[in-house]
Amino acid sequence: MHEPFTADLRDLEGRGRLRSLRDRTGIDFTSNDYLGLAESDELKRAAAEAVARGVPVGAGGSRLLRGNHPEHEALEAEAAAYFGAETALYFGGGFVANHAIFSTLPQRGDLVVHDELIHASAHEGLRSGRADYVGVPHNNVDAFDAAIQRWRAAGGKGRPWISVESLYSMDGDSPDFAELFAVADRHEAMVVIDEAHATGVLGPQGRGLAAAFEGRDNVITLHTCGKALGTVGGFILASRTIRDFLVNRARPFIFATAPSPLVAAITRAAIEISRTNPARRERLARLVQFAGDELRRRCNIAASGSQILPVIIGADRAAVAVAASLQRRGFDIRAIRPPTVPEGTARLRIALTLNVNEAIVAELFEALAEDMRQAA
Repeated sequence: MHEPFTADLRDLEGRGRLRSLRDRTGIDFTSNDYLGLAESDELKRAAAEAVARGVPVGAGGSRLLRGNHPEHEALEAEAAAYFGAETALYFGGGFVANHAIFSTLPQRGDLVVHDELIHASAHEGLRSGRADYVGVPHNNVDAFDAAIQRWRAAGGKGRPWISVESLYSMDGDSPDFAELFAVADRHEAMVVIDEAHATGVLGPQGRGLAAAFEGRDNVITLHTCGKALGTVGGFILASRTIRDFLVNRARPFIFATAPSPLVAAITRAAIEISRTNPARRERLARLVQFAGDELRRRCNIAASGSQILPVIIGADRAAVAVAASLQRRGFDIRAIRPPTVPEGTARLRIALTLNVNEAIVAELFEALAEDMRQAA
């Protein structure tokens, strides 16, 4: 009965791509807890205070039934004000929020042009949606323009959409937003920007790399809570019309139990920390600079310039072997393999967080340099 599943698992194992769950061990160089908020005293106090004032753990139903709680409403109002958008809509996770955008908003006859490296959640949403879609080479603004022109020349009559991330989760790089919006304005395109890995870390007050464009009628952004903000969930930031359309048409919103009101209350505290306390971002920026220098000096590898440092190994098994060696040394480093990244680009994804310091970073890159010399 299980033979098809067993055969597939054997195939994955044979190619060095079998995944499994494992405990947290070693020094954190793999989480997205960039500002070190997930286990912070500040958020623990926020949780205790919310419980003390009677905020429930569970919502008890979908937002459109009895699940809508004042904490959801307050969080959405504060998030919209913080990020600079007209409205916000809170989902239980970034994946489901991204899926809701692409499965609901682009309509039949529209075209979504997306960077080839956008998140799997966007791909799943596109597969569930009505619009046609096409991928273009990573961070190639001219390719977006050319794809829309080809579509119009072939008779495309709907609205074009452009989909990018502001900071790519496996490469740590960013698009040129000035050039991208020039293309969008030329074609009257909607622009969807996934700010997940920039939220709380980059831009003014941690509002993201596209903060200057937030609030425009043709802009929809996704900001997640489960990374730098240290909680869980995701926001869609958009106009009132877009929000109302999602509330009425987005199946991932309509038919899902509402997020925890308690988590919503804690996330309000996380946003307030991000808004008012730049010290964590400043410390992380210094750590990013130090790590980039160490990576170049010890390993002769150019840094991304962000808190996400990819170290391309190439072969799947080689990446797994280097990661395993670093894990034995006490560093929690994971190998990232296809299909998460393109074929032939298996890598170590080193994430910098405030859970480490400069001395530990230096130890990591010393160990990495030694392991890469042995693997060569």
